[in-house]
Amino acid sequence: MGLFDRNPEKSAGMAKEQREAQQTSRGEGVISIIGPGMRVQGDCDTEGTLRIEGVVEGTVRAGKAVVIGKDGVVKGDVFTQDAVIGGRVTGTVLAESRLELQATCAIEGEIKARRIKLDEGGKVNGKVIMGEVTMPKQLGAGATGAAQRGLPASTVA
Repeated sequence: MGLFDRNPEKSAGMAKEQREAQQTSRGEGVISIIGPGMRVQGDCDTEGTLRIEGVVEGTVRAGKAVVIGKDGVVKGDVFTQDAVIGGRVTGTVLAESRLELQATCAIEGEIKARRIKLDEGGKVNGKVIMGEVTMPKQLGAGATGAAQRGLPASTVA
């Protein structure tokens, strides 16, 4: 249809619209927000970006990014490609690509990321592992604690 149009601008526009529709249907271009004062009990899972300004008690999985504001709290594990943390996390943080820990953050638990930036004043209490990171594919109830944290069993004490 757009491939054989005589107007190249129109066919380019159609391709862009189709790409945007595909991204949105997969959740890549979508930002989900857990606002201030909101409390989520249970797991959060998205293919896009998740911004947390409230409280999440459960596992957080985001295909693109997780942003935790300075008043945001996660009591559970965080699995994502990129993360920016300004609030509190009690649990494992696994970032396949980049992890930014802001001056207002407080992390209690294990951190695993390819690259880490820690601003002066940020608090980390736990094990930090830098290097290649792969996201666990399935995190079911039958997975071991090491598998849930994306680590080989030999690295868990």
